[in-house]
Amino acid sequence: MDDAMYPNPTAEIARKRAELAPEPLAAFKAFSKAVMAPGALDVRTKQLIAIAVAHVTQCPYCIKGHTEGAARAGASDAQIMEAIWVAAEMRAGGAYAHSTLALQTLDHLHGQNPGQEDRSAASSDNTDTPRTD
Repeated sequence: MDDAMYPNPTAEIARKRAELAPEPLAAFKAFSKAVMAPGALDVRTKQLIAIAVAHVTQCPYCIKGHTEGAARAGASDAQIMEAIWVAAEMRAGGAYAHSTLALQTLDHLHGQNPGQEDRSAASSDNTDTPRTD
């Protein structure tokens, strides 16, 4: 057995997937083909979105496959890197936004009602306001 954390996909692995679960595999392939087909979004845009999502989900196979797909669809190296930075910003933003849970938990542990403490300074940075850019 190969000790690689992420082994290279092979024809043997593809055959085994098809043999063990042919109907779900066929459904997944049809779903993927339909989702990635041109529609309201062009293929390049869809591939750039997929690259960003792949980085957030940390799927190395998806990163490789959708980077190749985006390049084939005409995305530049700079566009691909920018999509990755968008993913990083969204992931960091999610961590920051979820700090509300930690702050509410701390308020509870300290016997305070949420909002009882003056947190106006924390909200004055407008980070809780939906972005319009």
